[in-house]
Amino acid sequence: MILKHSIVSRLIESKVVAVIRGNDAEEAIQISKGAYEGGINAIELTYTTPNIKDAFKELGKMDALIGAGTVLDSETARSAILEGAKFIVSPSFDEAVAVLCNRYSVPYLPGCMTIGEMVRALEAGCDVLKLFPANHFSPSFIQSVKGPIPNAQIMPTGGINLKNINDWLQAGAQAVGIGSDLNKAYQLGGYESVVQLSREYINKVHQNMEVRS
Repeated sequence: MILKHSIVSRLIESKVVAVIRGNDAEEAIQISKGAYEGGINAIELTYTTPNIKDAFKELGKMDALIGAGTVLDSETARSAILEGAKFIVSPSFDEAVAVLCNRYSVPYLPGCMTIGEMVRALEAGCDVLKLFPANHFSPSFIQSVKGPIPNAQIMPTGGINLKNINDWLQAGAQAVGIGSDLNKAYQLGGYESVVQLSREYINKVHQNMEVRS
């Protein structure tokens, strides 16, 4: 059994989580494989993608950390876990999802926007909180949160791009979620464009780590 804390550690070490929304499962597979080849080791397959189970089956063959996103209820969370999802992500906090994920020792990353939502999620056993949508905030918001709740580990998602990713990481984000850029790259240039863009994101992260060290 893979322990919950080891999955959380891998997510944080990855720094970048690719949020994949495809028009169908095959498109999701191609974008995910391109992101992985470009160096992104954490992939979030969203349940807004038709026939997403096919993508879980195919991508489960890769040595990547595969999770499920846009999970709105505990039934979907259990289905995703049975498909092999190693972590669960929601756009908002759901207590029933938190209970189920705790039962099976699977990390649950709920979307939160307020201090109250974050405290509630932490009390429910959530180790990483998804600040969503992050484009409604500035990176300085993370330090504001860490004043009253210094143990909060935050992953901003929504509006993260090559220009601001390091601003968020330097502000204290444990990791970031990216998605729309990868989808646009695939639509404009196909698989190789996704690979190239993913490499650019990973290079940005490495630059940030070098500066901080």
